[in-house]
Amino acid sequence: MNSAFLLATALLPGTSTPPPSATTLDALEVRALGIAGRPAFDLPATASVVRVGEDPATGVVDLTGAFAGIPGVLARDRHNRAQDLQLSIRGYGARSTFGVRGIRVLADGLPAGAPDGQSQLTQFNLLGVERIEVVRGPFAALHGNASGGVVQLLGRAGQAGDPWWLQVQAGSHGEAMLGARLQGGSAGFGYSVVPVHWRSGGARDHSSAQRSSLSGRFDWTLPGSGNLAVFVQHFDAPDAQDPRALTDAEWRADPRQAAAVARTFNTRKSVAQDQLGMVWEQPLGTGQWRLAAHAGQREVLQFLAIPAAAQANPLHGGGVVDLDSDYAGLDLRLSGQPHPAWQWSAGLNSEGQRQQRRGWENFIGRQLGVRGRLRRDQSDTVWNLDGHAQLAWQPAAHWQLQAGLRHSRVQFASQDRYIGPGNPDDSGRTAYHRTTPVAGLSFAPAAHWRWHLAVGRGLETPTFNELAYRADGAPGLALDLRAARSQQWESGLRWQGDGAARAGLTVFQADTDDELAVLASSGGRSAYGNIGSTRRQGWELELQWPLREQLQLQLAWTRLDASLRACGKQGCAGLQPGARLPATVRDAVQLQLQGQAAAWQWQLGAAALSAMPADDANLARAPGHVLLDAGISREWDSAAGPLQLSLSAANLTDRRHVASVVVNDGNGRYYEPGAGRSLRLGLRWRFERLNSAR
Repeated sequence: MNSAFLLATALLPGTSTPPPSATTLDALEVRALGIAGRPAFDLPATASVVRVGEDPATGVVDLTGAFAGIPGVLARDRHNRAQDLQLSIRGYGARSTFGVRGIRVLADGLPAGAPDGQSQLTQFNLLGVERIEVVRGPFAALHGNASGGVVQLLGRAGQAGDPWWLQVQAGSHGEAMLGARLQGGSAGFGYSVVPVHWRSGGARDHSSAQRSSLSGRFDWTLPGSGNLAVFVQHFDAPDAQDPRALTDAEWRADPRQAAAVARTFNTRKSVAQDQLGMVWEQPLGTGQWRLAAHAGQREVLQFLAIPAAAQANPLHGGGVVDLDSDYAGLDLRLSGQPHPAWQWSAGLNSEGQRQQRRGWENFIGRQLGVRGRLRRDQSDTVWNLDGHAQLAWQPAAHWQLQAGLRHSRVQFASQDRYIGPGNPDDSGRTAYHRTTPVAGLSFAPAAHWRWHLAVGRGLETPTFNELAYRADGAPGLALDLRAARSQQWESGLRWQGDGAARAGLTVFQADTDDELAVLASSGGRSAYGNIGSTRRQGWELELQWPLREQLQLQLAWTRLDASLRACGKQGCAGLQPGARLPATVRDAVQLQLQGQAAAWQWQLGAAALSAMPADDANLARAPGHVLLDAGISREWDSAAGPLQLSLSAANLTDRRHVASVVVNDGNGRYYEPGAGRSLRLGLRWRFERLNSAR
């Protein structure tokens, strides 16, 4: 339901204030749930649709602010552009030390990650996005491996008469952005091209970064009411400095500082990615078929702060990580509606990735932070083959039943090419498979009320990054890691008024066996293990209430109790049953007022998080905090088209706080500080008349 706090993207540094027209509409269908034509309000599942609207967002480099206000979702800006934002849904993904883990990320129906469950959001910005879908709870498992939740970014096909946009932005810490959205079309053809360049000196020392991206979408109308959409994407982020996490004493003394080793080794990361994809949809009798395919290449080069002495061990993989990945995927599904009360879909999905993983020493003689001798060379392959089916049935006017089934098989293989004295052949392979059924029931006791109940199972395999290092330090991959298996249920009650008023309460529980967690993290390397069984349970409350015509209140409150229930087969290993899972927060509350006064639009927001444990023993904690933020904007008409000026202020009280944590860091460097008070000024120029005259 209401997940639109898009005016409050100033709530977190690194974001800016999107247009006031942004809203969340449950009347929209959720494509990520796989059954077309059914609005989110009626579904037996928990799904949010954030509609960005006709105005593009103001140059958001990552998507942190876009998730603000969605219950159950916690998006934390690390203020470290060498890493991705830390995204979790009901506690899934919270342990990730980099990238997005345990959550399925899609863009226009195409995967934004590998079949092993590792995803990225760094390559996206909101300039080309029309809306964002977020699925929480059991039905997320319909997307297969590592689907503790689903996030889908959706653009729009260009149409004749669409305006062009130019976006410029400047802010604290030397931030600057220039972007555009060039969108239009003619009979049977549409285009949308979005170039963006962003740079910043960083909110901390040794944290400067820049990113350039170019995305394009091209649509053709085919005979028989079909549609072919082609997507191209280029992303480049060279030499993003990594300030590293700090100890408790360091961040309290000076949250802007970088760890000393960050300068010593010039820790940094470069990422480049190119991708091509297509989606072909074609009506077929009473239904349609859909074919989606994508292929791309991603290169990552990261310099870590590992001392030379540690690399003397012949088994050590070096202090420079060099990953070169080629990936591709194919998804075919058929759907139909033979009767008004019945809908079905079925399909096959296969994705694969081949990754060349090399490790180099990060020194040459006494010179540190450079690429030295080769210490690791292996070829890693992961691929999946999944079959899935769904059925939606409305047996009576007030009842809906939806069920689905997916069988996933994920295979890993590694070929070691670096073999020598003291370093044996570490080649190996393993496979995981599981069938994950889900089912949900929805009841409409009245026109404005919906109740639902959903249950399901899930699968989460290790990623290659988690298989890369054994916890005992022995050579070879951690092929003894088992896949995590979960069982979930949720029940919710929703209300939707005739106007913009709406409210909802959802309770949930997820029990996981063989939970995968960080056992140790040091020098940029994390070792994982199966810690036993865990439970995530709690509730989500959301409210959107018009106080009067030009004033609206929005509230999102998530209560999450995520803890270890029982130790694994190898014993507790220092873990304590009942301890909270690291990087999860018990309470997350977001409150916002937004309104309009004359020609001005404004918003005031507050985001409160409770304390966050950083280790399994819960001895290290990031304290809770409250951040206050504000934004104001106005639009003027001009002969060349409308101009909109916006000003946002984040962390108004300049509160010292921890934005995210590095779980179980071996050196006690758990804490990634948030930014202090930050300002951002943005200008949007819409080329309505210029474009229509072309």
